[in-house]
Amino acid sequence: MSTRGFRVGTNPCSLRLALPGLRWLLGLGLFLGLHATRSAAFYLPGLAPVNFCEAARETATCKSSIALFVNRLDSESVLPYEYNIFDFCQDFGKKNPSENLGQVLFGERITSSPYEFSFSKTELCKKVCVKSYDRENEDHKKKLAFLKKGVQLNYQHHCYKHSDENHLTCNGPSMEIPGEHTDKLSVTYTYSVRFEENKSIKWASRWDYILESMPYTNIQWFSIMNSFVIALFLSGMVAMILLRTLHRDIIRYNQVNFSEEVQEDFGWKLIHGDVFRPPRNRMLLSSFLGQGTQVLIMMFITLFLACFGFLSPANQGALMTCAVVLWVLLGTPAGYVSARMYKTLKGVNWKTNFLLTALLCPGVVFVDLFFMNLILWVEGSLAAISFGTLIGILAMWFGISVPLTFLGAYFGSKKKFKRPVHTNQIPHHIPQQNFCTKPLFGVIIGGILPFGCIFIQLFFILNSIWSHQMYFMFGFLFLVFIILLITCSEATVLLCYFHLCAEDYHWWWRAFFTSSFTAVYLFIYAVHYFFAKLQIMGIASSILYFGYTMVMVLIFFLLTGTTGFFFLFLVYY
Repeated sequence: MSTRGFRVGTNPCSLRLALPGLRWLLGLGLFLGLHATRSAAFYLPGLAPVNFCEAARETATCKSSIALFVNRLDSESVLPYEYNIFDFCQDFGKKNPSENLGQVLFGERITSSPYEFSFSKTELCKKVCVKSYDRENEDHKKKLAFLKKGVQLNYQHHCYKHSDENHLTCNGPSMEIPGEHTDKLSVTYTYSVRFEENKSIKWASRWDYILESMPYTNIQWFSIMNSFVIALFLSGMVAMILLRTLHRDIIRYNQVNFSEEVQEDFGWKLIHGDVFRPPRNRMLLSSFLGQGTQVLIMMFITLFLACFGFLSPANQGALMTCAVVLWVLLGTPAGYVSARMYKTLKGVNWKTNFLLTALLCPGVVFVDLFFMNLILWVEGSLAAISFGTLIGILAMWFGISVPLTFLGAYFGSKKKFKRPVHTNQIPHHIPQQNFCTKPLFGVIIGGILPFGCIFIQLFFILNSIWSHQMYFMFGFLFLVFIILLITCSEATVLLCYFHLCAEDYHWWWRAFFTSSFTAVYLFIYAVHYFFAKLQIMGIASSILYFGYTMVMVLIFFLLTGTTGFFFLFLVYY
């Protein structure tokens, strides 16, 4: 900010565009334009290149006009605003393109822009429009005050501002808006575009420059190596227990000495008849496992597709659309796993269990997002979901996901489960536990190692969400995701084995909480990120941050808890 008033914009050489859609689409248009060649190759839907050429060579398959769209303005205040809500140059004649589900949910509302680009045509400091503000006009005063507020909150618009429309120069200092509106003020908006040919970049690698230009690539490799070392350490510990200690104990347990006396049981062998004793709140546990299975499969497929470029930044909203559609369609495995586990735990009210699986966790997420949406409505933010969209989400939930969950629960309840050992009639007495074998200590320790695998990658994810940085490292993310699943599984097996050796057979909930406690560390890190990295102003923005963070924590809680539990269950079975 200038001491004379509000400074709008920055030096043209160091402009940072806070319009993600404008940045992505402009970059896409420029790179695609450089490769205006015809191709008869087969492309997947939505992944085919678009050809551009000069106006004199324009054909039906090669256009000279490059359409440029804008979507929203972001800042660290968390509240995104629609481009047209500010008093910028607008285009009222063109139609807005259709938006997918992900764009609607994320507030990526695309609108046409007044900027006109032609392929290979250089434009320097071209005037778009002039906005005038009269201090006697109340409407002008409101528009200018809102513009000043946007400047204060670091909302940025990628074009040069001028105070004199007769002397347009785009190489001087930025225009200033006075702090006190004492006279008539005119703001002239211009833009510049220049095309440069680069034959070294292929169309399939057009986004690699983002990854190469990021200063944290070496840190990403350090993150991978850090996660790999943790997973390797846990793998060695589990292998030592399962292949050496446990195998030796089983052999010794099955042997009879020469004096025909059976060896005395000790440790985990004393409770082999209690490990399948049903725990408390078995219906809730089954519901969590069903929802966790749904989230696990959804995230695996989504990251797998993103890793191979099917959900690239060129297709805005594709990542969120894919995740939502997969979650809706994966109701069947959620219902099946929940009902199957509930029957394994000798539950009889499978219909109630189905309702809990279909409504509990999705209901918590919906209520949280609805409350956040009310705040966005009050603040007039672009990210607010319309009433019609909310009805559509409810229709997908109750019209598709819930019936599919019922279908899976019906077949899961019919499946018989045969326990490998019989459950004793009288529960085994659990001896006094020391501090290291108590449940709280185990779950606290169990969540540290999985969090150590992801905390570096988590920093970049939070930056992309809250600091509006482009995230294009899905290969790193997918690899870290796989290592996270391995780490959660091995940490759960390791700690629960120690508890069973201490003759504590209450492992059901402990197995779930051992790895799911990683979500608590995720929340603590999010709180640290809020106070250390962000400069959020206003109560509404703070509530939105923690509201969306709680959704992330819940999803991560289900994902990690389910992963560790099922791996341990398979080992025991």
